[in-house]
Amino acid sequence: MKFRITTIVLVGMMLLSPVCYAESGFTQEDRDRLIRLEATLQTFMQQVDKRFEQVDKRFEELREDMNKRFEQVDKRFEQVDKRFEELREDMNKRFEQVDKRFEQMITFLWILAGIFTALVAAVIGFAYWDRRTIIRRAKEEALEEMKRDGLLKNIIQVLKDIAPDNPKLAESLRKYNLL
Repeated sequence: MKFRITTIVLVGMMLLSPVCYAESGFTQEDRDRLIRLEATLQTFMQQVDKRFEQVDKRFEELREDMNKRFEQVDKRFEQVDKRFEELREDMNKRFEQVDKRFEQMITFLWILAGIFTALVAAVIGFAYWDRRTIIRRAKEEALEEMKRDGLLKNIIQVLKDIAPDNPKLAESLRKYNLL
């Protein structure tokens, strides 16, 4: 910045110098004017430097303020990241709880299936046992029946054999269609 101002001043002096030479040459008055001009320019340059220093200070303050604000924003983002991390952990815990619950439910279903299978097997076993028992009993009853029938047939045969000699007996056997 200083370089620009100095360059502008020097260019301005160069442009003004031919005008001074064209009139009457370089006089004491011109010399004094140049000294005053130089003093004025130095004062102006100092003021401009001070202004630039003030502007630099303001920019520096703005930069510091912006840096502070960016740090605050970074802190907020860190807080948001922490919150998201906490939410992620909470969600993972919840999913683990749900997974455990599903595992418990599946285990419970397996237990129910085992109980149902045991009950079905017990009912089928009981039915098989009961059928065997009934069939055995039926055979025994049938054999007894057959024995009774055989005995009864023998008794009826004996009565038939005796009936021709005994008319009352013959009449009774005819009455029941046994003769």
